[in-house]
Amino acid sequence: MTIETFKKPLVNDGQLEIFFLGVGSAAAKKNNQTNFLVIKGDQHVLVDFGQTGPASLLNVAGLLESDIEVILPTHSHADHVGGIETLALNNRYVGQKFMGKPKTKMIIDENYQRILWDYTLRGGLEWNEIDGMAHKLQFSDYFESIRPQWKTFSPRETFEVDLGDLHIEMFRTNHIPEQSNKWEASFISYGLMLDNKVFVSCDTKFDLDLIEAYKDAQVMFHDAQFFPGAVHAPLADLKTLPDEIKKKMYLIHYADNYDEQDISDFAGWAQQGVSYML
Repeated sequence: MTIETFKKPLVNDGQLEIFFLGVGSAAAKKNNQTNFLVIKGDQHVLVDFGQTGPASLLNVAGLLESDIEVILPTHSHADHVGGIETLALNNRYVGQKFMGKPKTKMIIDENYQRILWDYTLRGGLEWNEIDGMAHKLQFSDYFESIRPQWKTFSPRETFEVDLGDLHIEMFRTNHIPEQSNKWEASFISYGLMLDNKVFVSCDTKFDLDLIEAYKDAQVMFHDAQFFPGAVHAPLADLKTLPDEIKKKMYLIHYADNYDEQDISDFAGWAQQGVSYML
C-alpha cells in the first residue's frame, strides 16, 4: 500500500501566491496561529513561525524546517516567533551539517535583529557550541541577514526589499502596547504589502490611516478580534470601513468562535491550507 503525502511546492509559475499555515489568533486551538508562505516563481518567504509553526508546517504544508530558505518575522510575540528557535536548530544541525544546505536567510532590519536575538532567541541558541576561545554562537551562525532598505517619502517607517521578482514592503504598525495611540509610540511590529497587490496587516490595532494608505491593494488580509480595545482591530471597527474595502478584505488571526460572527460584508475568513493566487 502506498500512502500519498502532500508536500506544498515552494515554486510556482510566477504568480504571487499566499498560502496560510494557520489563520488563528495566538490562543486559537482550531486553526493554528497565523503564519503563512509567500511564493512567487522560484522564491519563497515564510512570514512568521509561531508556537504552532513547526506542527502546522508539517501537517498543513507537508514541509520540514529544512525546506525553508527565507523567513521574515514581523514582531516578537510567541505566536509569530515561537517556532524560530526550532527552525534555527534544525537548519544548523540537520540542514547544514547533514544535508549540506546553506543558512536560512532572514529578512530583518539591523535594529530588530538585535532585539530578536537578545530578547527572544539568544537564551536557547547561544550556548549550543563554543570554540577553543570560548566564543559562543551568534545570530550570524544560524541566519544570513537580508537587509530591507528604508523607503523614503513614506508616511510611516517603511522598509522594502526585492527577492527575485517578489517585492516586499514592510510598514510599521501600532500593535503594542495597548496604551500606544499611534505607531510612533509602539514597539516594533510590521505589516506587509506584497508586489503592490496584497496588503497583510499582520498585527495591528484598528488604524484607519494605514488602511487608507494601502486601500488600492487588490486583496487585503486583516487581523480581527471580537471585542473592543486591546491590541488587534475589533471586528466592529472593521465593519465601519467602506464596502469597497470590506469586499476585498479577508480576516485573519481570528478566535475559535469565528463561526458565531457575521462577516457577510467581507470577502470572508482566510482559510489555512488554501493558496490565494494573484
